[in-house]
Amino acid sequence: MAVHYCGLCRRSAFSGRRHLYSVGHRRRLKEALAKLQEAAAAARAAAAVADGAAAVRRYDPAEHDGRVWCPCCGRGVLRDGRRGGLALLQAGLMRHLAGPEHRRETARFWRENRAEAALREQCLVPVEEYERFAQALERALAEHQQREEQRILQMAADIREAERRQRQTVQAALQLQPEPELCAGHSVCRPSAGPERDSPCAAQQPGPSGMQMEPDLAWMESGKVLTFIGHQETEGKGNVHTGAKPPWLTEEEDGSKQQIGPSYEEFLKHSISLELNQGKRRKKGDEEHQTSPLLTEKADCR
Repeated sequence: MAVHYCGLCRRSAFSGRRHLYSVGHRRRLKEALAKLQEAAAAARAAAAVADGAAAVRRYDPAEHDGRVWCPCCGRGVLRDGRRGGLALLQAGLMRHLAGPEHRRETARFWRENRAEAALREQCLVPVEEYERFAQALERALAEHQQREEQRILQMAADIREAERRQRQTVQAALQLQPEPELCAGHSVCRPSAGPERDSPCAAQQPGPSGMQMEPDLAWMESGKVLTFIGHQETEGKGNVHTGAKPPWLTEEEDGSKQQIGPSYEEFLKHSISLELNQGKRRKKGDEEHQTSPLLTEKADCR
């Protein structure tokens, strides 16, 4: 008995072609054809939809890179087509089912596996149906491209309008006010009698530290007159800011000057005591340094 290899079951059968009529082979054939018929029916249903715009989507690899296994051709087929950054739903499978290569392989597969002839047309797509589907896709692509161009133009118009409004806002905020007329000469501008002073001379002049560069003489016109009462003597009381003498220049009531800090005799006593203390510390350190070698030698002898 000749050995027969079954590509559908992916194993060798030693019973020859009788394997094609076995229960296991018929079950696997039925399952494979059912999956292909289901995928072909979904593709033809999508092609029959009048609205071709629904078949054009933005391309997403995770969603539109799916494949359908074709048992007749023995390979996976892309379900969706692609045109640039757009995905064409069911376009890849429709192209494959309507192609001449798939028709030849389907005839061979049916002949070799003894499949039912009535199921063959359910795994094929007529050429006329695919041409109508292709024309609908072209119209959908043209409409989609037109909508994208209109959307881009609208976005550009919105951007220009936003920039125009922004420029108007900036110009309104930075619009320069008319410069005030400066007073001629050194004459004093007299403001009108009222609470407000709009005279340019009364306004604060800008400077490096924000201080007023010219004296404001407008206070003289307000009706409030200041009286100078002269320099006031505080009789030695107060501080240096009020004109008082510093404490080291003041004299006591008995006529003697106040002494600040220690006297010269106290300074000498303090210096002598510091030198004596330093000498004692140096002498004590020398004695400790001399006695340490002796202690070391005694310890070695023991």
